[in-house]
Amino acid sequence: MTNINKIFLKAIIVFLILFSVKAESNIVSVGKTDAKVTVKVFSSLTCPACASWHSKIFYKMKKDFIDEGLVKFEHHAFPLDMAALNAEIILRCTVDNNKRFKLLGKIYEKQSVWAVGSDINKINESIKKIGLEVDLKKDDMDKCLKNGKFQDEILNQRIDAQKKYKVGATPTIIINEKKYSGKNEYLKFRKEIEKNLVKYGLLK
Repeated sequence: MTNINKIFLKAIIVFLILFSVKAESNIVSVGKTDAKVTVKVFSSLTCPACASWHSKIFYKMKKDFIDEGLVKFEHHAFPLDMAALNAEIILRCTVDNNKRFKLLGKIYEKQSVWAVGSDINKINESIKKIGLEVDLKKDDMDKCLKNGKFQDEILNQRIDAQKKYKVGATPTIIINEKKYSGKNEYLKFRKEIEKNLVKYGLLK
């Protein structure tokens, strides 16, 4: 374990001790707010399995269900290290939801490029380069990384996930408040979505 990750884990322990109130989370989401089915994915942006889930399942789900107004998707931060935490901070450096999801996709797509090594300063610079690709400004990203509010918010999201959903690994998928335990392949995942839509009479 690198020194960076040791510091990160110590920070998590401090938060578990000091913060018992639930955070007002700024969840990154897409889809109709009143959709009958909500899919929550608890992810670490440095997690290869999370990147795989996003590329193999999210985009198909978006086309089949989110764009049709049937499903709301929520990306929940569950950083496993400092690099993932800082990437989440950059993700929140814009209020434009379209930019956020474009950036989320690029962060996962280029994970093997930026999420490497133990020098957090170099990692931050690599993340900011990706931010520039969706027209974020370098000065704004620098300010965001120094903003303790974003860090507090993200770490509290992680704590809430551990308490409420017993999240211990990433990705963890929750469909309408029920943990999805099936295989992470689209056809089986789609069937689970359809099962929930049938309950509400939205599919036959």
